[in-house]
Amino acid sequence: MNQERLLKILLRPHVSEKVATGIEKNNSHVFEVLESATKSEISDAVESLFNTKVKSVRIVNVKPKTKVFRGMNGKRKAWKKAYITLQADQKIDLIGAQ
Repeated sequence: MNQERLLKILLRPHVSEKVATGIEKNNSHVFEVLESATKSEISDAVESLFNTKVKSVRIVNVKPKTKVFRGMNGKRKAWKKAYITLQADQKIDLIGAQ
C-alpha cells in the first residue's frame, strides 16, 4: 500500500472516559479515521506508525447530530471511528508521543 495513504488514514485519537477504561481493560484504542478507510488499511496504518501488532479492528460510522441555533436547523459532520485492539504484549503511548 502507498505510504502516503497510510499517513493520511488516522486523523486523530478519540479521547474520552470510556476510551480510557477500554485502554486499561482491553488494550484497545480509538481513532478518528478517513471515511473511505477500510479495516485492512487502518490495521496497516497503526502497525506502520506505532510499530505494534493489531489483533482486531472494528469500525463505527458516527451519524451527524441535528442542532438548532437561533431557530435554524443544521447538522454536525458525520465521521468514522475505529476501535483498534492490540495484541496482549503491545502498547501505544499517545500521551508521551512527541
